[in-house]
Amino acid sequence: MRILRIHHVAIAVDEMGPLTQFLSSDLGLGTPYLETRPSSNLDIAMFAAGNAGVELLHPTGPGSSVPAFMAERGAGLFHVCFEVDDIVDAMAELTAKGLRFRTKEPQPGHHGTRVAFIDPASSGGVLFELLEAPAEAATHT
Repeated sequence: MRILRIHHVAIAVDEMGPLTQFLSSDLGLGTPYLETRPSSNLDIAMFAAGNAGVELLHPTGPGSSVPAFMAERGAGLFHVCFEVDDIVDAMAELTAKGLRFRTKEPQPGHHGTRVAFIDPASSGGVLFELLEAPAEAATHT
């Protein structure tokens, strides 16, 4: 397994407005990439920050782990995402080391990426995401 970079950090938010304003205007990160995921009941805003990103996750209903996280811990850092060169190999290597994943196979992510989340019980209580970019294009941060 080769980790290429921190792809993004994700922050769970009660509302997009204040943090979007802070990131785009105050910090100068500009206009985010916006996505609505009806299957997960999430609104997503992704800001480019150098060669990484800051992702805001706003739950619009049940369907993902974000509402449960926020009910327990409130808004804040949700996960750290590492870009890897081969997600299947990375999952196999980490599984062989005793780590568990939330799913057995990589799942579709944004812009043709494939993603997998390491079960926080395997990683010191912190949620980590692995992401593999599509071979034909660089990912949007």
